[in-house]
Amino acid sequence: MSTRTDLTNATHDPALRSWVESANDGATDFPIQNLPYGRFRRAGSDEAFRIGVAIGDQVLDLKLASAQAPWADEVVPLLAPLAAGDLNAFMALGAPAWSRMRAALSAALAADSLQAPFLELCLLPQSACEMALPCRIGDYTDFYAGIHHATTIGKLFRPDNPLLPNYKWVPIGYHGRASSIGLSGPVKRPHGQTMAPGASAPVFGPSAKLDYELEVGAFVGRANRLGEPVPIAEAEDALFGLVLLNDWSARDIQAWEYQPLGPFLAKNFASSISPWIVTMEALAPFRRPFTRPAGDPQPLPYLDGAFNRAAGAIDIVLEVWLQTAAMRAAGQNAMRLSQSNMSDAYWTWAQMLTHHASNGCNLQPGDLLGSGTLSGADAGGRGSLMELSSNGRAPLTLPSGEQRSFLQDGDTLTLRAYCQQSGAVRIGLGEVSGTIVG
Repeated sequence: MSTRTDLTNATHDPALRSWVESANDGATDFPIQNLPYGRFRRAGSDEAFRIGVAIGDQVLDLKLASAQAPWADEVVPLLAPLAAGDLNAFMALGAPAWSRMRAALSAALAADSLQAPFLELCLLPQSACEMALPCRIGDYTDFYAGIHHATTIGKLFRPDNPLLPNYKWVPIGYHGRASSIGLSGPVKRPHGQTMAPGASAPVFGPSAKLDYELEVGAFVGRANRLGEPVPIAEAEDALFGLVLLNDWSARDIQAWEYQPLGPFLAKNFASSISPWIVTMEALAPFRRPFTRPAGDPQPLPYLDGAFNRAAGAIDIVLEVWLQTAAMRAAGQNAMRLSQSNMSDAYWTWAQMLTHHASNGCNLQPGDLLGSGTLSGADAGGRGSLMELSSNGRAPLTLPSGEQRSFLQDGDTLTLRAYCQQSGAVRIGLGEVSGTIVG
């Protein structure tokens, strides 16, 4: 595979329609061209969580679907781990299996499917579902691939030298905390040490500079053995799919603790992801060439490849929305704080994964890679409040008349994302929200 067109197949056909009517309205995040995986159960029940596929405003229960509908012989073993509720085991089957399962699901949910009468009994409205993390997350690594974010933050502290010398040569990352990754819900304001300007000693208490970070997360789907790197030509086949990621950050705690070893309490208290994993195959129509600005160094050979140059970038529109407690009480809708695009990332997912494993680090199915904050080049694309408010020096004025430098208790912060272009059906990553509580 060397071009974007090589990646598309019958499952991406814009003329394809589903017998699930809500999948055909043109506005849903989950048309038949998407088919993301998630883990769910009936809300209010004590049922075991199981794997489903989002289709329109419904969820196809793959445990029921495996038992209720006829499937081709070669599909039955692919359905088995999904029916058992084990997405990690399905991911471990590898890219050819993922593609065969996607084709089977697409055919089963298509408007002319003979499986429709069986599968109609296997649908549950998303509104009636309780979601869980889509898979077991063994490890979490957060990168720093958003060059516009890195530059803007750097200018706040190093106006004459915003990017450190290594930035354009190596995908920067740090090891995060997998146990505190969750879905939408309350986010407890973290405590830690902070050092006020001019103070002689730090104090311990709640963060006063709580921030969000607009990120995308990628799930590793294929393992590599300890000591065995993943060449960039094989990296795409090791990537299963994407979610939205909010890597909540306590900027005041971070400023005091991050030297010399990097983030700690400022980051490990919470990270939030969206519940549906949109597969890399679903994103094929939105692939773009990966290029570097004129004058920038080209990637070292181990981070360079023909496919990565031809289609390493992905065109995903990213949005941040804020609703304060006062806005909610007054019946005011959330306001959009920013809009940016994943295609502006300085490093591709394949480069990040290849670099991660280049020293022999063994990645596992279900490991999560974060992109780092994905800001745009202009003020309307800033992916954090630290950027939008210039670290509190220029607070934002909201439609409610309130001002924000950083998040306050009662604020609800929502990330959304979608892919849209002529000649392809719009698909989305859904959303992830968090409400700050003291």
